Amino acid sequence: MDSLNSLIDGFGTALTPMNLLWAATGVLLGTAIGVLPGIGPAMAVALLLPVTYGLDPTGAFIMFAGIYYGAMFGGSTTSILLNTPGESAAVVAAIEGNPMAKAGRGAQALAAAAIGHFAGGMIGTILLVVLAPTVASLAIGIGAPDYFAIMVLAFIAVTSVLGASRIRGLASLLIGLTIGLVGLDQMTGQQRLTFGSLHLADGVDVVIVAVGLFAIGEALWVAAHLRRSTGKPIPVGRPWLGRADLKRTWKPWLRGPVIGFPFGAIPAGGAEIPTFLSYVTEKRLSKHRDQFGKGAIEGVAGPEAAASASAAGTLVSMLTLGLPTTAVAAVMLAAFQQYGIQPGPLLFEREPELVWGLIASLFVGMVLLLALNLPLAPVWAKLLRIPRPYLYAGILFFAAVGAYAVGGESLDLVILLVIGLIGFGMRRYGLPVLPAVIGVILGPAAEQQLRRALQISDGSVTGLVNTPFSVTVYAIVVLIVAWPLIGRLIARRRGGRNTAEESRSVSGG
Repeated sequence: MDSLNSLIDGFGTALTPMNLLWAATGVLLGTAIGVLPGIGPAMAVALLLPVTYGLDPTGAFIMFAGIYYGAMFGGSTTSILLNTPGESAAVVAAIEGNPMAKAGRGAQALAAAAIGHFAGGMIGTILLVVLAPTVASLAIGIGAPDYFAIMVLAFIAVTSVLGASRIRGLASLLIGLTIGLVGLDQMTGQQRLTFGSLHLADGVDVVIVAVGLFAIGEALWVAAHLRRSTGKPIPVGRPWLGRADLKRTWKPWLRGPVIGFPFGAIPAGGAEIPTFLSYVTEKRLSKHRDQFGKGAIEGVAGPEAAASASAAGTLVSMLTLGLPTTAVAAVMLAAFQQYGIQPGPLLFEREPELVWGLIASLFVGMVLLLALNLPLAPVWAKLLRIPRPYLYAGILFFAAVGAYAVGGESLDLVILLVIGLIGFGMRRYGLPVLPAVIGVILGPAAEQQLRRALQISDGSVTGLVNTPFSVTVYAIVVLIVAWPLIGRLIARRRGGRNTAEESRSVSGG
């Protein structure tokens, strides 16, 4: 009942005219930027972060929520229309959505995606309301060793799940941890990697890191591979679903959130895994398996609902534990820190108006997303006619203005360019960007919790594993690290058994 009463109070905050305006603006801007090729929710939030500096925290985060969900739907739009996913979570939408668009059913695919986002977001946010206060109350008893263990789990999980290999994920994480070291040591006051610059004594602003790695790195990468020919957008009619389409999509809309929400809540990084799992599940359960790969609407509805529910799940760990499990959550955590607010177990007690206003705004944002994007789908298709040189030149300009607005120092522009070149190099060698952002955000906090735990135990390493919770988390870490090796051993044993059985059958024959 406490959660319900708090949510009702949150709706009182979210439904004020000004906050409704910010929610609608966020949904509109998020979709407009997310619909452009190669620009996902993380880049959209990072690019628009400077826009919210003049707002109060509640209005800013309500706008962020709208940008988040709007950009997710925008990424699906490009995936369906142009076979160009705006983000990695929208890759699955292209598998069935693009064949539907080529067959003249792009409107239906967009409608299935929009309603899937609505259903997944609603169910995921309901689960957020139910679970977040419980998780926060349990997290109050978590100590320094437990927090450090959770952060190690986040590091290991994000490097294991993302990228072409674990080595590349680890390399990306180390880049982020190194950037996070820049500045003064919080405990000793010693300068680290500042090169004698007083400007770097406070460290590199997380906003500059996020904008540099995502926006500048992506713009430089596209510029390096730019072709003169541009893809022609596929025209979209009025989006609507017939009775047969609804019959095939309502179950995937309900199954998707069940798969997506848990993956968003745990530190495993993003909606990529649940969207693929949802697609595989729908393919197995569908009565129209022969249509998969040719434009099965279930293959759009389920994964899109899973992606939206996963987005709600990421807010559980971010708000209650201060752990960003996705790139967007990392940028939003940076925004919290810009306002002097630290997400964690006490956030629900210290900032109840902000938290419950934000959660209530998610429900409002879902309705606005559906109302705005169903009729505006043809407009988003026209936005894709912007020539890519002008598009990415605009991104570079906007990113530079945003970075300069952070501190008003020209050196910030140099740092932005350097980090952008690092982002370009990471894309060149296949390094995922998210582990680097997670390293910048969580690196200093992990170091602080490690030092606290060692101080409490008088320097003994056993102080890191002196609670049941930390032991459990480290056991999960060992399982994640050792799982590929265990899988290989199991495969070898099975192969050996099969070979032995074949030789017996041959000798017996």
